Amino acid sequence: MPPNHIIRPLELTDFRKGYIECLANLTVVGDVTEQMFAESFEDMQRAGCYFVIVIEDLELTKIVATGTLVVEQKFIRMCGRVGHIEDIVVAKGQQGKRFGFTIINQLKELATATGCYKSILDCSPDNVPFYEKCGLEKKGIQMAAYVPGAAHKL
Repeated sequence: MPPNHIIRPLELTDFRKGYIECLANLTVVGDVTEQMFAESFEDMQRAGCYFVIVIEDLELTKIVATGTLVVEQKFIRMCGRVGHIEDIVVAKGQQGKRFGFTIINQLKELATATGCYKSILDCSPDNVPFYEKCGLEKKGIQMAAYVPGAAHKL
């Protein structure tokens, strides 16, 4: 990790440190207000199965990378747990500093620490080589069903 950068859990104050802008490098985020962010943050904290981590550039006071682990309790595998690695993003201009690799490895360690028997991640075919370098392997095929008009929480 470069000097003046730390990896840590997401904090409420990260809204003002560009967390949403960082996520926008991955996909459509929408017009998320600070209140919406705070409500979702609190919901995730209460649920106890969301682990959002960030890398902050302390010099710029900016979030430059993030990723999430969602721990799913199962009935299969003797009531085991599965870690879902989600929303991996490194801000534009910050690639090449191994932030993505660092985030993935930290989330894999969190999955192990929370008792997950495996971690899974969905990605585009273009990103497969990167995730293979992070120790993941291709398994299965991702499917999706989007609900029309449900792009935001009602």
